[in-house]
Amino acid sequence: MLSIHGDQVVTVQPVSSVVVVLVLVLPPKPVFKLFASVDAKCVEQLKDLGCKWVIPGHSERRHVIGEDDQFIGKNAAYALSEGLGVIACIDEKLDEREAGKTFDVCFKELKAFADTVPSWENIVIAYEPVWAIGTGKVATPLQAQEVHAAVRDWLKTNVSADVASATRIIYGGSVNGGNSAELAKQEDIDGFLVGGASLKGPEFATIVNSVTSKQVAA
Repeated sequence: MLSIHGDQVVTVQPVSSVVVVLVLVLPPKPVFKLFASVDAKCVEQLKDLGCKWVIPGHSERRHVIGEDDQFIGKNAAYALSEGLGVIACIDEKLDEREAGKTFDVCFKELKAFADTVPSWENIVIAYEPVWAIGTGKVATPLQAQEVHAAVRDWLKTNVSADVASATRIIYGGSVNGGNSAELAKQEDIDGFLVGGASLKGPEFATIVNSVTSKQVAA
């Protein structure tokens, strides 16, 4: 399946509960500019390419292009209305984590999605801390689990218990063959958003197997 990662057209292949992100090309403009006449054409083009999922809220969109929470939430709702699945990215920057604002930031971003989407049926949440994307740094299993559990609790309180139980919450940010097994053991980590490691066959197989082993054990 094809999708969007930052300003890049990518393949998105769900393998077990792992979402693979493989960069293909750079498009000339963002996929969605809400309420502009180009919107429908962009979606039609993505569908023609076989796109099934989009990734609103990724760090490039938030922190480089400057899309705010409300704009991202509306993009997600628009994608759903056009029959695309949504991988809703939430994150915090290093200074926000060090200031103890991780939950405040992530919950604010979640609320923007919750305020606009009609249903959570075709939504996967991806927690991908900015400070761990392509840096070689990765949240420890306990750090990641803490945020994932808090996100699930937020969904239970602010959306519904059914949505909290059914929604997959995946982790992204320098996931590799060396850390995936320990991350996958955490109760509320349902899979991974994989970038560079998906280009390395044996390593990616290790990541996939770490999630598959968790499912078999469950």
